[in-house]
Amino acid sequence: MFIPLHDANSLKHIKVQYVTISLIVINVVTWLVTGPLLVPETFSNATVMGLGYIPAIAFDYAQLAPNLVLVPDEATYVTYSFLHGDFWHLAGNMLFLWVFGDNVEDALGHFRYLIFYLLCAAAGALTHGLVNTASEAPLIGASGAISGVVAAYFLLHPKVRVWVLVLFRIPLPLPAFIPLAFWIGQQFFMLVADPNGGVSWGAHVGGIIAGLVLVVILRRRDVPLFDRTIVTPRAVRHVEAVADNAAVTPAETIRKPSPWGRPS
Repeated sequence: MFIPLHDANSLKHIKVQYVTISLIVINVVTWLVTGPLLVPETFSNATVMGLGYIPAIAFDYAQLAPNLVLVPDEATYVTYSFLHGDFWHLAGNMLFLWVFGDNVEDALGHFRYLIFYLLCAAAGALTHGLVNTASEAPLIGASGAISGVVAAYFLLHPKVRVWVLVLFRIPLPLPAFIPLAFWIGQQFFMLVADPNGGVSWGAHVGGIIAGLVLVVILRRRDVPLFDRTIVTPRAVRHVEAVADNAAVTPAETIRKPSPWGRPS
């Protein structure tokens, strides 16, 4: 088990990760508004039922009471991801998003990153529903979307050093592929070992699969995978060099002094 703390990975295409910051703010505000600190428990439970993703409702095995319906059933594939239970549920997800989200946003661009995030959330809900089709328990939390972000980072920056807290107490700088590969493998293992546990491993796995696929499709054209450097073919470099030489004007050539001090 590890907790990400920091990665030495500067932004290359954007100045500020506006979408990542906005998502964190929305999640925190939503938790404050609907969480146990500021609102009665009855209201909080009604919000979870109305905005959480309930497989039995989504697959038409059951119906939600009319007074609990807040959004169409289809919208809960996304709305559930902005709800959290206790503070640590929220803090864990937002920490992962803060550490890894900025570089994924940098690689995709602001708008495509937002689409990526929401699609990973929807994929997480769908996979959770397929694993627990008849469940009437609401799914909440950004884990599906965050899993997609982690998977995308794994493909984009496996060699980047990430400071992680191993076993909750040992800080270590590790290449990203080591803790992320372990974390991704753990999600698949737990889905098989404990499919009906208190944690929705299905949502995690669905987000991971979506993240791996979508980052390949949505990333900027000049962004490589696996921290590879884009190498310009030699023929292209030769053409660029010729073009640069051709850009020198005759006047500039005439002004160059000869070895004998007179215009050539």
